[in-house]
Amino acid sequence: MTHSLDPHHSARHIRRRLFTLLMQAFGTVVLLTVLILAVMIVFVVGQALEGGAGFMPDQGRQAEAYYLGRGSWLGVEALVSKESGISEFGWERMILLDEEGRVLLDGGKTNTSRVGQIYPFNARAPRFSLVAGGEQIGALVIERINFGLPLGVLGGLALPVGVISFFTGVLTLLIGFMLARRVVTPLADVIAAAHAVADGDLSTRVQVGGPGDLRSLSDSFNRMAGSLERNDRERRDLLADIAHELRTPLTVMRGKLEGIVDGVYPADDSHIAPVLEETYLLERLVEDLRLLTLAESGQLHFDQQQVDLSELARQAADLFAAEASEKGVALTVEADSGLPAVSADSQRVSQVIGNLISNALRYVPKGGRVAITARGVAGGVELAVSDNGPGVPEADLPRLFDRFWRGEKSRSRAAGGAGLGLAIARQLVEAQGGAISANNVSGGGLRVAFILQ
Repeated sequence: MTHSLDPHHSARHIRRRLFTLLMQAFGTVVLLTVLILAVMIVFVVGQALEGGAGFMPDQGRQAEAYYLGRGSWLGVEALVSKESGISEFGWERMILLDEEGRVLLDGGKTNTSRVGQIYPFNARAPRFSLVAGGEQIGALVIERINFGLPLGVLGGLALPVGVISFFTGVLTLLIGFMLARRVVTPLADVIAAAHAVADGDLSTRVQVGGPGDLRSLSDSFNRMAGSLERNDRERRDLLADIAHELRTPLTVMRGKLEGIVDGVYPADDSHIAPVLEETYLLERLVEDLRLLTLAESGQLHFDQQQVDLSELARQAADLFAAEASEKGVALTVEADSGLPAVSADSQRVSQVIGNLISNALRYVPKGGRVAITARGVAGGVELAVSDNGPGVPEADLPRLFDRFWRGEKSRSRAAGGAGLGLAIARQLVEAQGGAISANNVSGGGLRVAFILQ
């Protein structure tokens, strides 16, 4: 079922969808960033709780410096008495151990019951190894942590993580709006136009804009839509032309046959012959259409051989000599000597030459002239058919090889033919790698020429 939507409404709807998807993608990136930072925080906190050297409190550094200065732990209580202040994690929560694991300071004191005893292992208490001169000299244990250490680490990381997240979000919004203007809008226009073309509106075009790739996409879409519109118009014209070309002979045949059946005309040769002639016309029209269709679809077989165009021109002239003489038209052939052979199908080339001569004889006036010339040119051999007829208006020359085209629509079929001869000639020449063109001759007349290699 075909549905039609307002193109502007469709573009807005698609634009909103694309922008939503874009923001969801950026939001996902931000969320992943936050999750990665959270994992990093958890890892850092874990390292701190496991006693990573990078998280040792200042008291541990002071203890290492004391040991280096004294060479032993003797008089270690002086370390606490000289302390000028209590840090966030003061000595009252810390246990200082010697290299054998005995308690030297218990909460900054030397007179508790645990001093001198082996400190029991506590998996939940962070333990930092103390090193001096490359050797372990003891350890610092933090008791009664009450999550102070991880909270301190989290507090230290919260500010940079928050700042990074905030600016990442702002940057996401800015990038989203910029992409919406440069990418989403042109892309939405192309999608909406594609929907319109799919619904049958082949005149739809999009404004070319945005980055280079999107400009190329918009331009390609416009060229595709133009080609579809042109092909649709040609298809409609072709069907109308075929119906027109078939209507006349069928009307003649029906009228004659109905007259014979009703007894209006006798069933003699003079009344049956016109019906047979119209049958021949229909047969030639159908055959021309079949040939043209095969040539346009690339399904026509060609028997490529080395062909002498001048010889084919003379043979074609001989076939049309009687018709030219009957019309009082001079038909001549001129060919340069020593022309190289070309690779082509002799039967198809002869058909092309015949179509060109037939077309020229159809329009050249009585007492006129049709000249066939063959000469060597850059890229191959050129064969041209020229006449001194009325020619074709310059504006109509590009349409000369279109199907069913005739310069004067009012001409009868006997004078103008079906308008397929030149269209078939072009397809047969181009299918063999050649080129065909037409131009008016100065002084009057038309020159149609093709080149084969």
